[in-house]
Amino acid sequence: MRAYDGLREGNAQPELLAAWAAGQTGYPFVDACMRALTATGWLNFRMRAMLVSFACYDLWQHWYEPGVVLAQRWIDYEPGIHYPQLQMQSGTSGNTAIRIYNPVKQSQDHDADGAFIRQWVPELAGVKGVYIHTPWLMTRQQQLQVGCVVGRNYPAPIVDHVQAARRARAAIAAVRQRPAPPRRPPSSTRTSW
Repeated sequence: MRAYDGLREGNAQPELLAAWAAGQTGYPFVDACMRALTATGWLNFRMRAMLVSFACYDLWQHWYEPGVVLAQRWIDYEPGIHYPQLQMQSGTSGNTAIRIYNPVKQSQDHDADGAFIRQWVPELAGVKGVYIHTPWLMTRQQQLQVGCVVGRNYPAPIVDHVQAARRARAAIAAVRQRPAPPRRPPSSTRTSW
């Protein structure tokens, strides 16, 4: 939708996009999903949507750049489905829902025991209990005990999800509160022969 043109353009941060594409965001479920996608070429819909949400809302990237990364990895890539889904998930299609997925909640809801995370993010294999979803909340002593020091063996979160989600909602709300531009009358498509 044209009202969203310019919303994220100019905010490209290649280092953030590269961390996301490599499964090095510091959010275990996001990283596990990206690494699984890279290895297998497939994820379920919820995981796909969360990856797009994280790239477009948390990292505030234009949908196109993450879309190229994903298109190169899906074994079921279909541009007619892929690009409209990216636009819809990123909030730029005019759909009323803002689909900002909390990566920690998604992790807790869809990988409660952390088996998927431990499979795809082996540096977290020794992390026990709830910390598998939020390893940065472990004390330094706990990190040393499990052999995973955040910032050394596994990255600290590259963004603060709560702040990023708040900023994204505000930016999209600002676009939606703008008055609609006047509609142009339809131009004539008739030609003289």
